[in-house]
Amino acid sequence: MGLFGKVFEKKECSICGGEIGLLGNRKLEDGNMCKSCAAKLSPFFSDRRSSTVAEIKEQLEYREANKDAVKAFHTTRTLGENTKLLLDEDAKKFMVTRARNLEEANPDVISYSDVTGVEFKIDEDKSEEKREDKDGNRVSYNPPKFIFEYDFHITIHVNNPYFDTISFQLNPSSVQINEDNPLPINQKPNERQNREFIQYEKMGNEIKNILTVARQDARHDREAAAAPKTPVVCPLCGATTIPTPAGTCEYCGGPVK
Repeated sequence: MGLFGKVFEKKECSICGGEIGLLGNRKLEDGNMCKSCAAKLSPFFSDRRSSTVAEIKEQLEYREANKDAVKAFHTTRTLGENTKLLLDEDAKKFMVTRARNLEEANPDVISYSDVTGVEFKIDEDKSEEKREDKDGNRVSYNPPKFIFEYDFHITIHVNNPYFDTISFQLNPSSVQINEDNPLPINQKPNERQNREFIQYEKMGNEIKNILTVARQDARHDREAAAAPKTPVVCPLCGATTIPTPAGTCEYCGGPVK
């Protein structure tokens, strides 16, 4: 007899055909998936239970092709701490990951033009600081005093068939203000006097601005490339030419406007 008196029925992974062990099943809409196959999916994917076997296989093909994109990725700029935003400014692409071994982790490579929006949010939480009375009980101050904590969140909205948001926290642990000197209930801290608060606020705004501008530039470039080309007369050789992407004459190579 198996767990709780029931015979454990072995299942087969609908993706790879392997046997699924006890507690290793990942249910799909029309089948089952083993832990090994599930680990290959995008870390930003969250609709597994409502996905069909065919849809999962399609995503795994995308993830396999993504390995080549990771190998070709050349990081030119890094922002963040534990979770990092890696930019390839030449290829106009980015990745979000905590991994050190990129090829092993296979983070999704996203084009700037696939960004549909970026949000930067600062969450505030306050907790009451209490004292111990003469009987050893924890009681409120009079008036009550509070410690304020802040967390800094980035959400990148993207156009991707398998996920539409990439969310991560900039700070590895909450930024506490007035930890040594809690404030009365009717007072708020001056965040601008806290070095960590300023650091993460600057980082969040920088990430938002970089991706927003990069998205606009990438879409402008794509629209310009798709626009009909108008012939011009080359001022050097006099030929009627369609300027190359570099803005040069297709015949003599000279610059044309």
